[in-house]
Amino acid sequence: MTDRPPDFSIHELHLPESLDGPDAMEFGELSSVMDAMVLETWGNLDRASSAQARLAGWRDTPYEASRNFFARVDGSVVGHASCQVPLKDNVQTAWLQADVLAGHRRQGIGTALLRTVEGVAVAQGRHVLQAHTEHPIGSAATGAGEVPRGVPDDSPGVAFCLKNGYTLEQASRFSSLDMDHNGEWQRLELTAHSKADAAYEVRAWTNRCPGEYVDHMAVLMGRMSTDTPAGGLEIEAESWDAARVRQLEDTTLAEGQTALVAAAQHRRTGELVAYTVIYLDSAKPWVAEQDDTLVAEPHRGHGLGMLVKLANLRRVQTEYPAVQRVMTFNAEENEHMLSINVQLGFKPAGYDGEWQKRIK
Repeated sequence: MTDRPPDFSIHELHLPESLDGPDAMEFGELSSVMDAMVLETWGNLDRASSAQARLAGWRDTPYEASRNFFARVDGSVVGHASCQVPLKDNVQTAWLQADVLAGHRRQGIGTALLRTVEGVAVAQGRHVLQAHTEHPIGSAATGAGEVPRGVPDDSPGVAFCLKNGYTLEQASRFSSLDMDHNGEWQRLELTAHSKADAAYEVRAWTNRCPGEYVDHMAVLMGRMSTDTPAGGLEIEAESWDAARVRQLEDTTLAEGQTALVAAAQHRRTGELVAYTVIYLDSAKPWVAEQDDTLVAEPHRGHGLGMLVKLANLRRVQTEYPAVQRVMTFNAEENEHMLSINVQLGFKPAGYDGEWQKRIK
């Protein structure tokens, strides 16, 4: 006699007006379960979004639309799935996620959630489906049987993706920096300033790009989709303008996050030619995330990546002393940016697998 799989049900989430509104109970329950899933994987909440960030980040914008679903067993939420679709570019693509609490896996729940969001993607005319898996260092065996590029082949997430027809197209290294590790920063700053010479200077701001730079930032942010490695992922160039920059800034503020931006300006032309962003969330005061970093190709080789990253890290050190760690992500093939982060003191903490499935 075998145990009968539990009955489960799939429901679409309807976003509440606010976190404390009368319609927020379901969202709050799901958000708590998502925190629990992050804890199961990583042992801490560094990579968990706050409830406010989830609520604001899941709202539709002119550039992206999202639908979220959850699974219940015996009245309790046990899993989550989402489908995010770009609306202005990459209009053949959908970004999918499906996660289930460890104690409820291998019961068909994850597959049902995935099929639900795949169906949503297909109904919206999407033919390129992308997803990711997360792998802390030491969480699974490595060696000859390892899936290439740092993603272990004995992970449940890897097996799930392969079973459902997804192919690993890129691995991203997830790294963490202990903010006490700054002994080399002064030397690195001197070297970076020497390379930049007097041709560049650093501009910095919080949350809102000054009006005189917003068009420059739109150009740089558009290049993030074309000038950074994407492995085998099918990614089209994104079109950015000042309105899209402002939309991202508005969403970031609604999420309860603070964005610190450091940019390098070419003195002769006045152009912004490099930038980096660090996000902080008051709900997680112990950790920050170093996100996009880009140096425009004609201006590479002048130490600008190191220059802007150090400028931003110094701001965190001075203005947000409660931050203990800074986390970041880099494609494994992005050797130059990885080298900068290693010199700064970032250490590998895990890998993310980037997966893709093309459907007709």
